[in-house]
Amino acid sequence: MTAETNNALTGLLLAFPRPLKRLIALGIDAVICGLTVYLAFYLRLGVAVNPLIGPPHPTMGAIAIALPIFVSMGLYRAIFRHAGSDAIVSVGRAVALYSVPYALIYTVIGVSGVPRTIGLIQPILLFLFVSASRLAARAYLGETYAALWNGANLPRVIIYGAGKAGRQLASAIRASGEMRLVGMVDDDRDLWKSTINGITVYSPDDLEDIVKRRKVTDILLAVPSASRKRRGEIVDRLRRMNLHVRTLPGLVDMARGSVSVGDLRDLEIDDLLGRSQVPPDPRLIHHNITGKTALVTGAGGSIGSELCRQILRGKPAKVVLFEQSEYNLYAIHRELEGLCPLIGYDRQNIVPVLGSVCNEARVDEVMQWYRPETIFHAAAYKHVPLVEHNTIEGIRNNTFGTLAMAHAAERHGTANFVLISTDKAVRPTNVMGTTKRLSEMVLQALHAKGSGTSFSMVRFGNVLGSSGSVVPLFREQLAAGGPITVTDAEITRYFMTIPEAAQLVLQAGAMARGGDVFLLDMGDPVRIVDLARNMIELSGYQVKDEVNPDGDIELRFVGLRPGEKLYEELLIGDEPLPTQHPRIMRSSEAFLPWADLRKGLDELTAAMAHGDAAKARALIMTLVPEFAPSSPLVDWIGTARAAAIAADPEGATASPSTNVTPIGTARN
Repeated sequence: MTAETNNALTGLLLAFPRPLKRLIALGIDAVICGLTVYLAFYLRLGVAVNPLIGPPHPTMGAIAIALPIFVSMGLYRAIFRHAGSDAIVSVGRAVALYSVPYALIYTVIGVSGVPRTIGLIQPILLFLFVSASRLAARAYLGETYAALWNGANLPRVIIYGAGKAGRQLASAIRASGEMRLVGMVDDDRDLWKSTINGITVYSPDDLEDIVKRRKVTDILLAVPSASRKRRGEIVDRLRRMNLHVRTLPGLVDMARGSVSVGDLRDLEIDDLLGRSQVPPDPRLIHHNITGKTALVTGAGGSIGSELCRQILRGKPAKVVLFEQSEYNLYAIHRELEGLCPLIGYDRQNIVPVLGSVCNEARVDEVMQWYRPETIFHAAAYKHVPLVEHNTIEGIRNNTFGTLAMAHAAERHGTANFVLISTDKAVRPTNVMGTTKRLSEMVLQALHAKGSGTSFSMVRFGNVLGSSGSVVPLFREQLAAGGPITVTDAEITRYFMTIPEAAQLVLQAGAMARGGDVFLLDMGDPVRIVDLARNMIELSGYQVKDEVNPDGDIELRFVGLRPGEKLYEELLIGDEPLPTQHPRIMRSSEAFLPWADLRKGLDELTAAMAHGDAAKARALIMTLVPEFAPSSPLVDWIGTARAAAIAADPEGATASPSTNVTPIGTARN
C-alpha cells in the first residue's frame, strides 16, 4: 500500500461519524476477547485448540461480560488518537471489574472442558491487548491525523524530474515536513506510471490534469542537467498553470552531491530566457591572467566582483581589488579568501585597496607598487536616473575616472586595459550613457595617438541580478503584494547573466589589439512587461489588469524616467566584424582625435570646477554628437541654482567658492 493510499484510507476513517467509530471499536474489542481466550488455551495446554468447544463457550462469555462493562466504564467515549496514560488506567479498571465475574465462572465455579486457569490468564491478556490497541490507535491515527491536519495548509507540490536530484529532493521534502509531495513528472517514458518511494511518476502531458485534480500549488524543477533551452521550454509550459515554480540550481552549484529543501530558489530571469551559454575558451580566459598581476576597479560591484572570482580561478600572480565602498571591498575580499582553499590559491596574493579612481594620487600609488599587467576598469556610476540628477559627479567618476586610470596605466607600463562599457553608450539619451561613450572615446583616442598600453572596451547590456536592476526590484514588489511598476508597455532590454558577461569580458580582453570596441551577443531583447508577467505567473499569482480585474498582482505603468529610452542598441556604426569567439564581435567606430578631445575635456574640467551642470551637459553633448537628451536638465544642484537665480538674480549668480583642484586634467 502506498503512502498516498494509506493516508487516503486513514483520512476516510477519521471522517466517519462518532457512533460508527464507537461501533468499530466495539467490534475490535470483541475480536480481542476471542483472541485472548484462544491464546489463554494455548498457553495453558501448549497446543492450538478450538476455544469454542463446550458450553458455555468462554469466548461468548468474555464478549458478553466485557463489552457492557467497557461501555458503562466510558472506554468508548475517549478519542483513541489522543489516548495516553489516563486511557490505560481506565482500561485497567474496566478489565479488573471484568475479571471478577469471569474468574468466578471459569476459575472458582469451573466449567467442564475449560481449565480453571483460563479465568486468570485471559483477563491479563485482555488488559494487555486492549491497552496495546489504544496505544496503536494513538500512534497510527494520531500521527496521520496531525499530518493530514497540518498538510491541509502545506503547499501541495509536484517535482518535475525523477532523476537523482528529484529523488533526493523528494526524500528531503518528506524529512522536512514543509511541503506535501503529491507526485513527480519526468520526460523519460520508461518512468511513467511507476512509483519511486511510494510516489507516482507521471507524463508531462498529464501534468495539467494532475494539477487540477490534486490541487497542486507548487512545481519544483529538479532538472539540473537540462540545457537552458530545455529549462526555458519547461518553464514556458508551466507559466500558464498559475503555479509557484521553484528550481534547484545547476550541476555546478550542486557539485557537493546532496540536495535539500533549502537549495530551492525562485526562478531567475535566466531560467526564462532559454539562452544557452557557449563554453568559455580556457586559453583566452587565462591569457591575461595566469601568472600575472591583475587590477580590478569597482571590485565590489556586480561585474567587478564576478571578474575577481574568475580571475582568481585563473591563478594570477596577484589580484588587486580597487574599490571605494568599504563594505563592498570587505565583502568581496572575505568571499575570495574563502575561495582560496578550494582552488589552492595563496590568500596573501589578494590585495584589497580602498580608493577612488578619481583620486589620481591614490591610483598612482597603487600602480607604482603593484605594477599590474592587466587592468579591468569596472568602476562606474551606472544608475541612469541617479546620474541624471547628479550630472557632474557622473561625468567626474565615469569619464575622468577612466581618464585617470588610463594615464596611470600608460605611466606605469600596463600592457592591457579593458573598459567595461554599456549598451547605453550607443546613441545615448542620458548622461550616464554619454559618460560611458566619452570614456570609450578617451581610450580610442589614446590608442590612436600611440600608446604602450593596449586599450579596449567591452560593451554589453543589462546583467541579471546586478544592484539596482529590474529583477530584484520586481521581487521586492512581489513580496510586498504589488503593484509591479513598469515604465512603459513597449520598453525592451538585453539581458545576460553576470558569470557569462565576466567570462566574455576576460576572453574579449585577450583578443584585443588596441582601440577595439567589443560587442557581446546579448541574444534577443526582452520586453520588460513580459518579464514582469512571467515573474508574477511563475510565483503562483495572476496578473491584475483590465482583462482580469480579480487578479492578485497589479501591473502599473509609471512612464519613462529621466534619461531612459525604450530600446537599447549595441552598435553605432556598420555591421560588426566576427572574432574567434561566436559570442564576441568587434566594431570600428568613429571618435575624436586626442588633440581635439583633450581641448573638450579641459573645458569640461573647468565647467565641473565651477559646478556648472548645465554647461557640463552641453559640453558632453558637443563631444558626443549622438547624445540626444530625452529630458531637460534635472540635476539637483543645477536646478536649485537656476531657481535661486530666478528668485534673486544678483545674489545667486556667484559661483561656489572652492579650493578643490580639478581632477582628470587631460594631458598631452
